[in-house]
Amino acid sequence: MKSAYQLLEDKGLITARTRSGYFVCDSLPALQHRSPVGAITDHQQAFIHFRSEADRLLAALLDKRQRGTCIDLALACPVGEKFYPTQRLKTIMTKLLRESDVLSRYALPPGSLTLRTQIARRGLQLGMALDAERILLTHGAMEALSLAVQAATQPGDAIGIETPTFYSLYPLLESLGRRIVSLPTHPQHGLCLDTLPSIIEQQALKAIITIPTGHNPLGFTMPVSARRHLVEMAHRYQLAIIEDALYAELQLGDQQVPNIKAFDREGWVMVCASYGKTLAPDFRIGWLDAGRFTHQAQQLKFATTVAEPLSISETVGIFLENGGYDAHLRQLRRRYDRQVAMLRALIADSFPVGTRVSQPQAGFILWIELPEGIDALMLCEAALIEDILCMPGALCARNPSFNHCLRMAACFEITNTYQNSVRRLGALAAAQLI
Repeated sequence: MKSAYQLLEDKGLITARTRSGYFVCDSLPALQHRSPVGAITDHQQAFIHFRSEADRLLAALLDKRQRGTCIDLALACPVGEKFYPTQRLKTIMTKLLRESDVLSRYALPPGSLTLRTQIARRGLQLGMALDAERILLTHGAMEALSLAVQAATQPGDAIGIETPTFYSLYPLLESLGRRIVSLPTHPQHGLCLDTLPSIIEQQALKAIITIPTGHNPLGFTMPVSARRHLVEMAHRYQLAIIEDALYAELQLGDQQVPNIKAFDREGWVMVCASYGKTLAPDFRIGWLDAGRFTHQAQQLKFATTVAEPLSISETVGIFLENGGYDAHLRQLRRRYDRQVAMLRALIADSFPVGTRVSQPQAGFILWIELPEGIDALMLCEAALIEDILCMPGALCARNPSFNHCLRMAACFEITNTYQNSVRRLGALAAAQLI
């Protein structure tokens, strides 16, 4: 049985210091609301240089991660069998390959009926009445987002995104020729809906991409009342809402907040997710319910990647059908709840006074606001030299005003090496203030 000290440390209420004993963790101040608004059209030389430096650092991070010679505090990519039901999936796939002819049949869209039926069934837990016939299987959540954008908008259209947001949305939208509009976003509640109508009208928004549950990177979960209000606006302005529900099944509270899609009756909300964070990242199985844009999304899928492999999608479908997924999710939620608390405690103990840290309500991503005067790009460069990967917040906003912020992930085993790397990163941040 764990000691009382161990239980308190697991909850992040105390922290151990070498040869000094246990100490109560410092309280961490709440995040500040500092979200810019408007179209990203700044072509000033300084801004272009800043973006170039941020993109160069991201490429270096990915290269270092690929080499496997570093401690990763940056990427939201859990690794290891403690985070996935690997053995169970191996058993199912082996049996499927032995007893069926899936390898000698072409898969056609919308994909495995077994899996689509299970996705629709599980949608009920998040308030959604999904139709398996309308669900489209995709190559991960990124393809689902791409299909949703292309189905609902045209090149040159304006798309609103939360600020900060998932860093890959910027290159995705730019590659599709869409105009990006930064939307004011509260760090605890999400999109600032009181200012949204004027932005919709002034910027002629055609769609909004939102991560309302376990936001990446801020961690908030949008209140139910705000979700209803956003759907009302979508109906009023005939505006597509693209809901990224990647972390919806990893809510850390006792009550599951329903997806935005649960309140939509006119098909303006498109919802997508994947099983990369919970079941098997290498399978790259995602899905999309495109609402009133279903036909367009299905045509786009067929014209590009056609369909997802039956062997993989059937394996996931059988796993969901046979049970065990809910038990796995409960274990995963407990693990992430504990690890987030431990990481927050480490940051409170190791980073400069005045550091602000989010309290994720789903998932495992932390947003860190460092004291003014700290340059996160320089900090991440210094950490990279010591084989520590961290992500500057500016990558999640394409805006220098977030260059004192970091995104950090608690989705790896928190070993002594991991903890020492967090402490070293805090020391490097403090060194900039001297």
